[in-house]
Amino acid sequence: MLKGKRIGFGITASHCTYEDVIPKIRLFRDLGATVVPVATHSVLTAATRFGTGDEWIRRITEEAGAPVITSILDAEPLGPKNPVDCMVIAPMTGNSISRLANAVTDSPVLMAAKATLRNGTPVVIGISTNDALGLNGQNIMKLLNTKNIYFIPFGQDDPVKKPNSLISDFTKMVETVEAAIGGRQLQPLLISHQTEK
Repeated sequence: MLKGKRIGFGITASHCTYEDVIPKIRLFRDLGATVVPVATHSVLTAATRFGTGDEWIRRITEEAGAPVITSILDAEPLGPKNPVDCMVIAPMTGNSISRLANAVTDSPVLMAAKATLRNGTPVVIGISTNDALGLNGQNIMKLLNTKNIYFIPFGQDDPVKKPNSLISDFTKMVETVEAAIGGRQLQPLLISHQTEK
């Protein structure tokens, strides 16, 4: 299903999820896809307990076998000039979700999403945000009802300590992309994460 496909892979600043997400780039390549990596400015510059921007960009480049697009100018050609078959954004923070839902294109990842939607091609979102069931809920609902936008199934990751937080099950990324390319939302969309007792 993915052999010969071009998959855009956008990464925003949910640093705690990178260890789960970045290996999926290699998985797409192993399935025969070409991966076009794109990162927001915060991925490049943030140094956290999970690693530095330089470390993550180096790892993303290695996994993708291609340089990371890091500017809005370089992301724009993913529209009609150099299209992808599907644009994945994972992890996608609440900040980026709110911007996409309100047509703000101020990062390379959001430009890549806009360019892909312009082509009528699917964008797959893997959310990771602490305010999904708070102020950002309306933005998620808006995107759920937007043509050609699909979600990696998601659920509450810590209902007791972080009751407004939702995160996608990134193990379902590939099958979500396959479904999206076929014009379907992978179901069930709402899932239950295993939480520590």
